[in-house]
Amino acid sequence: MAFVGGLLLNRSKNERKVLVDADACPVKDIILRIAKKHGLPVIFFMDTSHVPADTAAEVIMVGKGRDAVDFALTNHTEKEDIVVTQDYGLAAMVLSRGARAVHPGGLIYTKDNMDRLLFERHMNAKIRRAGGRHSGPSKRRLSDDFRFEAAFESLCSAGPESFPP
Repeated sequence: MAFVGGLLLNRSKNERKVLVDADACPVKDIILRIAKKHGLPVIFFMDTSHVPADTAAEVIMVGKGRDAVDFALTNHTEKEDIVVTQDYGLAAMVLSRGARAVHPGGLIYTKDNMDRLLFERHMNAKIRRAGGRHSGPSKRRLSDDFRFEAAFESLCSAGPESFPP
């Protein structure tokens, strides 16, 4: 287990890695299995209110502050890294650093779909602030795991040419 500002310093600066917004990530086992197959190191980022399970991944614990995990993960992200997150804002930040990002439901975030996703998030927040309701995410299904597995596999096996400049 590492704390922010610690263990990553001994890692090769250009080594491609998988970074996971792990607080509520439902696909940790799939990530570990596929990353191991491709020889990619995995780093789980979580706040101190979560207890990490015994894992083969490096774990970075961050304070409970608002967006603390997002900022720590973004600060450790480099070009060609792969980030797994449900957070559209975090996905937008890591895309701007030249990384690739994927949702646990299998959606690969791109600069082409990011504007729409952030706009929908903004509109849903506006509806909630006005006292309204909107349909939230549907219950997770096995098909979500299959979609994620296919998307994550494609990112792990992709070469550098598939990453944004």
